[in-house]
Amino acid sequence: MVSCGSSDTSKKPVDIKKEELAKLKQDQEALNKKITSLEADIAKLDPSSVKAEKPKLVGVSSLAPVPFTHYVDLQGKVDADNISYVAPRGGPGVVRAIYVKKGDVVKKGQLLLKLDDAVVKQNIATYQTQLAYNKDIYQRRKNLWDQKIGAEVEVINAKNQVDITENQIKVLQEQLGFTNVYADMNGIMDEVNVRVGETFAGMAGTSPQLRLVNTSALKAVVQVPESYQSNVKVGSPVRITLPEVNNKVIMGKVHVAGRLIDPDTRTFYIEVQLPTDKDLRPNQIALAQIQDYSTPSVITIPINTLQTDDKGKYVLVATQDKGKLVAKKRPISIGQTYGDKVEIKSGLQQGDQLITEGFQSLYDGQLITTS
Repeated sequence: MVSCGSSDTSKKPVDIKKEELAKLKQDQEALNKKITSLEADIAKLDPSSVKAEKPKLVGVSSLAPVPFTHYVDLQGKVDADNISYVAPRGGPGVVRAIYVKKGDVVKKGQLLLKLDDAVVKQNIATYQTQLAYNKDIYQRRKNLWDQKIGAEVEVINAKNQVDITENQIKVLQEQLGFTNVYADMNGIMDEVNVRVGETFAGMAGTSPQLRLVNTSALKAVVQVPESYQSNVKVGSPVRITLPEVNNKVIMGKVHVAGRLIDPDTRTFYIEVQLPTDKDLRPNQIALAQIQDYSTPSVITIPINTLQTDDKGKYVLVATQDKGKLVAKKRPISIGQTYGDKVEIKSGLQQGDQLITEGFQSLYDGQLITTS
C-alpha cells in the first residue's frame, strides 16, 4: 500500500516541532529586517508619516577585564590518615577484661584488652618444672665429669636440654605477652564491638571489633571524573567547605592524586590535607571546589545575557548611532563558564556597554534609553 503525502514519518514529533520553530524564527528575523528597511525608506520619503519611536528602557554595564577562575565542584568526605584496626598479635582469644570504652582517648602502648592466658601460664609452669629437673641433671653430670667420671657427651646433652627448655619458656612468655592487647598509636576509640567472654579476632564478620582513630591528621578524599585528569594534579588549589560545621571553609592543595582510574566509576582519587580542628570528624561531608583553570585578566559577562541564534552566540550592547542610543547585536565566542559568569574569548572589549536588563525582547538597531 502507498500512503498519500510526502511527510517524513521517521522523524520524531519533537524534531518536527523544533524544525518548524527554527524556520519561523528565521522568517521572523527576515520579516523584522524588511519592516525596518521599509520604515526607513518611508521616513525618508515622507518624514511626517512616521511616528517617533519610543526608546525602550534598559540597564547597561561597562565591561572591564577581571580575574576569572574555574572550579570543578565535587563532593568528598573527611578521612583520617591514621586508622588502626586493632587485632591480637598471637591469634584469636577469649576476652577476660576490657579496659576502654567507645569514645575514650588512649595513648600509644595503653592496655586495651586482656585475653585468656590460663593455658599459656599452665604451660609455662610445666616447662619451669622441667627446667629445674634439667638443671639438676646437668649439674650432676657436670660434677661427675669434673671428677673424671662419665662421658663428656652426657654433660653436653644435659646442657642442651637446659638451653632448649629455657628457649621454650621464653617463647611461652612471649605468647603470654600476646594476651595483652595494646594501642599501637595515640587516638580515640571509635569502635568497641566486643564483650567479656567473646572471642577477639580483630574482626567480627566484616566489622572491626576495635577501631582506633587518630584525628590529629585528617584529609579530604574526593573522587574526580577522569575527564579532569589533565587539569587536576598535585598542587592544584582546593577550597573545602564543610556544610555540617556552619559551612566552614578550609583552603588547601591537592597533595596526592591517584594514578589509577576506577573501571566502575571512571574516577581517580585526590587527597587534601586538613589542619587539626576539633570540629572535624572522619566521614564528614566535604564539598570540594578544585581549581582547574585561572586567568588574571579577561572580559566576563553574566551568563543570563548570553543568547543564541542560527549563527551562534551573541549579546546585545548599547552603542551610539547618528546621535541615538541603539541596541546592537554582537557575535561572541566564549570560553569557560563558572557560576553566573562566562569567559569571553572574542567579540567584546573593555569599555563596551553590555545590556544586562531589558534585553530579552530587543532587536538589532532598536532605540533604547538607560534612564
